[in-house]
Amino acid sequence: MSKVKTSFFCQSCGFQSPKWLGKCPSCEGWNTFTEERITPKDQQKEWHEASGVKKTENKPLALQDIEQNVMQRLVLPGREFNRVLGGGIVPGSLVLLGGEPGIGKSTLLLQIATKLKGAKVLYVSGEESEQQIKMRADRIGINNDQCFVMAETSVSNIFRHIGEVNPSLLIIDSIQTLYSDKIESSPGSVSQIRECTSELMRFAKETNTPVFLIGHITKDGQIAGPKVLEHMVDCVLQFEGDRNHVYRLVRASKNRFGSTAEIGIYEMVGAGLREVENPSEILLSELDGAYSGIAVSATLEGARPMLIESQALVSSAVYGTPQRSSTGFDLRRLNMLLAVIEKRCGFRLGAKDVFLNITGGIRIDDPAVDLGVVCAILSSNEDIPISSKTCFAAEVGLSGEIRPVSRVDSRIAEADKLGFEKIMISSYNLKNLDKSNYKIEIVSVSKIEDAFRYLFG
Repeated sequence: MSKVKTSFFCQSCGFQSPKWLGKCPSCEGWNTFTEERITPKDQQKEWHEASGVKKTENKPLALQDIEQNVMQRLVLPGREFNRVLGGGIVPGSLVLLGGEPGIGKSTLLLQIATKLKGAKVLYVSGEESEQQIKMRADRIGINNDQCFVMAETSVSNIFRHIGEVNPSLLIIDSIQTLYSDKIESSPGSVSQIRECTSELMRFAKETNTPVFLIGHITKDGQIAGPKVLEHMVDCVLQFEGDRNHVYRLVRASKNRFGSTAEIGIYEMVGAGLREVENPSEILLSELDGAYSGIAVSATLEGARPMLIESQALVSSAVYGTPQRSSTGFDLRRLNMLLAVIEKRCGFRLGAKDVFLNITGGIRIDDPAVDLGVVCAILSSNEDIPISSKTCFAAEVGLSGEIRPVSRVDSRIAEADKLGFEKIMISSYNLKNLDKSNYKIEIVSVSKIEDAFRYLFG
């Protein structure tokens, strides 16, 4: 019997060391090393030997001899998920979906599996039994009679059943629950996650079968396991949202076959996740009166224009030190905009509390919402409401100038479609813009003082 060898692995980045270290020299994390056995067992089988599936043989080819065929993507149910992936899932791709516990990762992929008609899907769960998955599937609705479910955590057993089912799509829930016989460490460890993902990647590439992996996240919001896990997969998706809100966002942080600027929006309902095709309608409040401190901005998420609502509250500081708080907006940028307001418009906000909220529970990084945020703050400070039929799309510079934004025509068209009467943009965006194409009134300003005088007189 061979001697069992052990090594120490960093649980954050996967760095290997022959002895325990207090601080990882790679990621500089403290107390992240754990001891794992690394001696493999004898007579291990590769994935194709365990499954019986014939793998494709590759050979070197000259670049000019490679025939470029049109890549046929597997179109999944629903337009939101396909938009994030870039038009569907590419055959042989490995997609990692991460998110907080209870956010709806399993529901999302089970919904795709049960509604994907004409394709054989194998859903492997290491966290739930077949009966629990059946209960959720009945609630969602089953429209695919070729959806197979299996509760298993052994990779070798999974590959054996893959040879029997021969699926067109494989879903693993979750990668942290799988274990390989080649590694003598517990499931969820760095070496197990790396080895299981490596075997699934080889299976996906050599059989052209797309594979979905569900991944846990740490308390810091990062996907659990070594960082090499995100490098191995083709696409990394983040499933975001507040459990106190019903809306969920799918965002791609890495995509080898599409853009990383697209997002998909879902609403959590009793029958699963419902796609939100027009997010502007859900992000705007239906108020029955005029309220100060509210402004609507036209923003872009990838190729999709959206109208979002900024709510500001400005009040006298009660505890001496003024508070600055923002939800869904960068706090440092808020402080910069407050300095511009005080310097260029003469408002003394240094002794006042300023609170800012982007409604809907989403986070906005588009600088085109700057003007809307500034106008919401000024409206709250003066206690003068802004017309609910006016929206904004411009960036504010440090000199108080109103700077142009990209794709202003898409923003104007979205505001026009939703019935807004006026939109305030930068005067520098008027170049090559035909106002006759829109029913909405386009107001152009070049300085922040001009915007204040137009809105508040």
